Amino acid sequence: MNFTAMAGLLSLAVAMGIGRFAFTPVLPLMLRSGELDVATAGWIAAANYAGYLVGAMTAARVKLRAGALGIAALVATAVLTAAMAAHGPVAWGLLRFAAGVASAWAFVATSVWCLGALAQQGKGHLGGVVYAGVGVGIAITGAYCLVAGAGSAQSLWIQLGALALVLALPAMVGASKADGGVPSAHRDAARPTSDATGLVVSYGLMGFGYILPATFLPVMARSVVDDARVFGLAWPVFGAMAAISTVLAAAWLKRASRLTVWSACQLAMGVGVLLPSLWLTGWTIALSAVLVGGTFMVITLAGVQEMRARAPHDPAAAVGRMTAAFAFGQIAGPVCSSLLLHVPAFAAHGLNIALQLAAAGLLLSGLWLARETSRIPTNPEVAHAR
Repeated sequence: MNFTAMAGLLSLAVAMGIGRFAFTPVLPLMLRSGELDVATAGWIAAANYAGYLVGAMTAARVKLRAGALGIAALVATAVLTAAMAAHGPVAWGLLRFAAGVASAWAFVATSVWCLGALAQQGKGHLGGVVYAGVGVGIAITGAYCLVAGAGSAQSLWIQLGALALVLALPAMVGASKADGGVPSAHRDAARPTSDATGLVVSYGLMGFGYILPATFLPVMARSVVDDARVFGLAWPVFGAMAAISTVLAAAWLKRASRLTVWSACQLAMGVGVLLPSLWLTGWTIALSAVLVGGTFMVITLAGVQEMRARAPHDPAAAVGRMTAAFAFGQIAGPVCSSLLLHVPAFAAHGLNIALQLAAAGLLLSGLWLARETSRIPTNPEVAHAR
């Protein structure tokens, strides 16, 4: 296996699987110990997504080469993860915000140094392997929490911080050998095509939709069965599906247009988000993990590629719009659920209502994307892609 691709995979596994998503499998243990409630957890999750938005918008302004930025972000991710052993929702919120910034910087930096190095090696087709790192990291983190779930949440956070540092070592070696810089923040604004706004909105709705099960799926599983060994399976399955689907998506995208793939995955995710809000059983939890985990990274790949094709003169700015919409959606999801849980009339079903709102957005945007596949594009590159 190509070392550069594996280094990029491990970088995203640490930055995303641990830096961004470790809170999800640890959350049931924190709830079980009475350290916080679901509503407060939503605000802490939102702090992480706000940090990710800030990181995505500032990565281009950090005056470091991509490799150096990636190394710094990975070290910060490990330290901030271990620091979650602290007590109190205020400290947790601040730490998760900082971890969100670090994970966004690592994601942007890895996309620059790793994909650039692969292109120089003539191995650009291994980009799918790199982005499978998100799912691999989620699966590793979930499996580790499943095995170590008998201990306290504090000890688990410290162990995850150590795990992040160990996994990051090969990634830091790869980043140190790579060349490349973070894209300039001073390019002229892209001139998107007339339907680009719909793509941005659809991508933002995906962020709103997937983040609710991505945050609360193990908690929902815990309400069905209190055995940590059982409800803890939801998150490793989610991550495994994300990793497998990302690798398979490359072959699918050779036979189908990007919008076709995006539309199908958006609709499937909508069903996956809706199911546990209607029937909370072990089977609906499992189906949700498969349908949401198996689509969110495929949508990322197809969506970013489509947007780049529609703004060939400045793809970085166009993709930046999508990233911002995605990050806003991620923030809105936990905030929406927390607000509903604090309203007495909706307190008993606040999370279910939020899931149903998210599912409606996903299904409607999926239908819009399906309609878009029948339109004749004006951009020759888009036409070729279809």
